[in-house]
Amino acid sequence: MKKTDLSQYDPGDYTPGAGFLQRGLWFITNIVFFKCPFSTCSRLKRFLLRMFGAKAGTGLVIKPSVNIKHPWRLEIGNHVWIGEAVWIDNLDDVVIGNNCCISQGAMLLCGNHNYTRSSFDLITGKIILEEGTWIGAQSIVAPGITCHSHSVLTAGSLANRDLEAFSIYQGNPAVKVKDRIIQ
Repeated sequence: MKKTDLSQYDPGDYTPGAGFLQRGLWFITNIVFFKCPFSTCSRLKRFLLRMFGAKAGTGLVIKPSVNIKHPWRLEIGNHVWIGEAVWIDNLDDVVIGNNCCISQGAMLLCGNHNYTRSSFDLITGKIILEEGTWIGAQSIVAPGITCHSHSVLTAGSLANRDLEAFSIYQGNPAVKVKDRIIQ
């Protein structure tokens, strides 16, 4: 069996976007206030996100056990719900519009690796959740994806392509199953 040689690993133009000290302070803050399974006030969490460079609107609800990689690469609109055990692995920018819901255990993954290279070079892509988007429980949004206005990704689904506005997607990979009609 051929051994994988990672000595030629190329992270591309990726940088974490903050210095060592800021990343270290965020690491501790994330563990104490966000990843903690005990409920902490969402206002405090919003304040802390802003202190670390995030843009966070009003009416933000962040439930316990949420993991956010880099708050300085995060923009959250007004009246957003982030459920328990959500992982925002934002190696690139993540923009969450107004009135969005990210349900329990969902993952927004901005990074992947180039499987065609033996060094598994890093590939990143921005994720955008436009207004009214709902990401179902245990769902995954892949790097570079835009979930257009009022789209829905149902529980346990994988979005590896952009989601059309006012549409409901299901499966792995997610496919459109019907239109979303809001009354």
